[in-house]
Amino acid sequence: MPMGNPSYLHFRKSSYSQPTGNCVEVADLPGGAAVRDTQDGKNGHLYFSAAEWAALVSSVRL
Repeated sequence: MPMGNPSYLHFRKSSYSQPTGNCVEVADLPGGAAVRDTQDGKNGHLYFSAAEWAALVSSVRL
């Protein structure tokens, strides 16, 4: 679900981000993670539950 970017979220860039800024930023949450586009962060983020985030990260690392 897209949401605004509350000030309490602390986004960090991926260590795999490109110098051009083509990447995503992640904020850890107690029950999951929030993800946003680095170049368009003002337009909100997507929330993933802990199970969804674990499945995504696991499948990307393959």
